[in-house]
Amino acid sequence: MKKLYAVLGDPIGHSMSPIMHNDLFEHYKIDAHYLPFHIKNENLEDAVKGLKALGVGGFNITVPHKSAIIPFLDVVDELALNLGAVNTVVNDGGKFIGYNTDGHGFLRGLNAYMPTLDGKKVLILGAGGAARGLYFTLALERPMVIDIANRTLEKASSLIEACPYSIASNAFTLEEAGRRLVEYDLIIQTTTIGMSPRIAELPVNVTNLKKNAVVCDIIYNPLETLFLQEAKLKGASIQNGIDMFVYQGALAFEKWTGIFPDIERMKNNVLQQLGGKTC
Repeated sequence: MKKLYAVLGDPIGHSMSPIMHNDLFEHYKIDAHYLPFHIKNENLEDAVKGLKALGVGGFNITVPHKSAIIPFLDVVDELALNLGAVNTVVNDGGKFIGYNTDGHGFLRGLNAYMPTLDGKKVLILGAGGAARGLYFTLALERPMVIDIANRTLEKASSLIEACPYSIASNAFTLEEAGRRLVEYDLIIQTTTIGMSPRIAELPVNVTNLKKNAVVCDIIYNPLETLFLQEAKLKGASIQNGIDMFVYQGALAFEKWTGIFPDIERMKNNVLQQLGGKTC
């Protein structure tokens, strides 16, 4: 009998996770299937109960349920609890255990561009949920500093205060961060600037970018935002959000099956769906 896996979200029709995971189940000859479920917030608890009754092997959670799911799980991993967000659930002998693989997915993808964060100065643009996940995870890697820049300074300061891990950090406006850009080895763009309808906008001016910096944008549609295009022209190494998306999915797959899957296969599958090539 096929083992069921799923993703819960609202909306959910855009998700590429079913295509990615079903291809992996077929590739590794695992008798399982992955389905998308459109779940409204008011039905989330019932959905989790239903998945448990069905004996699913595990499931993913996407917006807007990553925080709301927590009270309905049996156990939550420490990092996910500190983040206040879960994106992967494993059924361990009838217990639903929640994890967050986003930050570690980003780190695994970053490894090809920057093998270690030791002594590095990091700047995160944005202070929302994605920034929080990356900030907390990167803090555990002990770079020299992780600064946060946001449109509203108060939100950046609040994120720094919320971090349970010891790391040197400063809060800046986006304008001030643009002036300081030359200080940073790694810059991570986490806002929606660069996505439709804001494809012609930049989160910060890249004039002061360090030539050999690594610049990441967690957006993967478009595959190369204006921010990445401008950073590449300044001599930076650039990375879009494909690696983070693929690696967080790979880490979830590994938690469910014990197999760390073929990353290039996953990446090519996603790129085929997007109809393009990566940076």
